[in-house]
Amino acid sequence: MDCLSTLAPDDLNLLEKARVGHLATASGTGGPSVVPICYVLHQGRIYSPVDAKPKSIPARQLLRIRHIRENPRVCFLVDHYEEAWTRLRYVMVRGRAALLEPGDVPPPVLPRLREKYPQYQRMSLEKFPMIGIDPERCTAWKGRGARGSRIEDRG
Repeated sequence: MDCLSTLAPDDLNLLEKARVGHLATASGTGGPSVVPICYVLHQGRIYSPVDAKPKSIPARQLLRIRHIRENPRVCFLVDHYEEAWTRLRYVMVRGRAALLEPGDVPPPVLPRLREKYPQYQRMSLEKFPMIGIDPERCTAWKGRGARGSRIEDRG
């Protein structure tokens, strides 16, 4: 069963609506890296473009891409922070990532990315590869003051 479908509605809402997520990858020898990413959910998969934002190296040479090629196991996190720590919360998704070529991305993904992030309306996302994450294990946590306090690990 897809672990995303087991999340409580407010946890799934956080995962769908958060503006930024954090993608953790590791090299084949275990060297870790975490980067903030833009993303959308579509049919149980997380999609993140390797876009036209300025980069110091070509997109296919980015550390996260090299890591995914060596070790497809990833962890993706979205969180909500407030100074009142009782309202903290997060959703963590562990799974497998793959680099998708432009023609391998389902047609609804690009319009959804452009709707969520207006900056993408001027980028030719069709020309860039995309990271696809297949969730395997989901964990949701809420502080005592965040609607429905609990820790759950589903997958």
